[in-house]
Amino acid sequence: MKKHCLLSLFFVLCATSLFAQNDSQRRRRFQIDPLHPDVHDPVMARGEDGRYYIFSTGMNVGCLSSADLKEWRMERPAFQEVPAWAIDTVPGYRGHTWAPDISYHRGLWHLYYSCSTFGKNGSAIGLAVNKTLDPTSPDFRWQDRGMVIASHRHVDDFNAIDPNLIVDKKGQPYLTFGSFWDGIQLVKLSKKDFQTPVGKPRTIARRIGRKLTLAELNDVQNYTIEGNDTIEAGENAIEAPFIFRHGDYYYLFVSFDYCCRGERSTYKTVYGRSKKVTGPYYDKEGHPMERGGGTLLFGPDQAFFGVGHCSVYEFDGQCYFLSHAYEKAYEGRAKLFLRPIRFDTDGWIE
Repeated sequence: MKKHCLLSLFFVLCATSLFAQNDSQRRRRFQIDPLHPDVHDPVMARGEDGRYYIFSTGMNVGCLSSADLKEWRMERPAFQEVPAWAIDTVPGYRGHTWAPDISYHRGLWHLYYSCSTFGKNGSAIGLAVNKTLDPTSPDFRWQDRGMVIASHRHVDDFNAIDPNLIVDKKGQPYLTFGSFWDGIQLVKLSKKDFQTPVGKPRTIARRIGRKLTLAELNDVQNYTIEGNDTIEAGENAIEAPFIFRHGDYYYLFVSFDYCCRGERSTYKTVYGRSKKVTGPYYDKEGHPMERGGGTLLFGPDQAFFGVGHCSVYEFDGQCYFLSHAYEKAYEGRAKLFLRPIRFDTDGWIE
């Protein structure tokens, strides 16, 4: 009897230790470095409570917040459950949601988000709205409004991911988006709901100097995975658009080359500008972005393997560049990259 009790106690202690280890591992997994957090595809807004909120790629859309743009804490994901419409629309999508966009219009926060699988252009962009970004507010609740636009494999020459909403000086909303395929797209949205496309999207920036036919695009999208290599999505290595209005110009920021490879990432951020949101956009040398132009802003250097998927904001008269960067000191992990920027007297970034 005594031996049986000792054996039972032994197994209880082992189980308790195992559960404690598992619990400890779970806690470590979700801890963040508050001063230097891991993040992917960040966008930002300042909420009603004065805090800054970053939304990013993650399960059900990741979220961080900060009172001072220096120390960050993790918030709960935007969605409590995976949007059912997206599972039905995008084969392989299961809730890992990419590249959101956040902005405030007509009394509501608009959160656009991407549903896709890596290297394929069977994708869709959705929209959710909320009255507040403050998760402690009784009004806090994200309401999903469903799909904005989709792309289909072997049918469309664009990829419906990486959305960014821009409203022009007349109050007309546009959505820019795109990754590889025929590059960066722009489509007008209905003023009524900021969701319904008006007309078809058109290309405003490419990495290569010409438009590829659908047959050519289908031919180059033959994906292979060799070792740990990521899937190649063709040769038009451009994605992640963001349009920022400043002074007399609209500035189009995009990412060239490859993300998501850690130490082998080659991301770089380039930009151009136009006096019309619809373009054409030109770089500092006068090259059109729809033919491969783009002025380098940030890219690989002594500290980073790559810097890209950016957004740009102005708070209290100061403009900020926000992105993720594959940092050499952290073995190529994607870290938050936030820098103040200034425009010179000619309207280019110094």
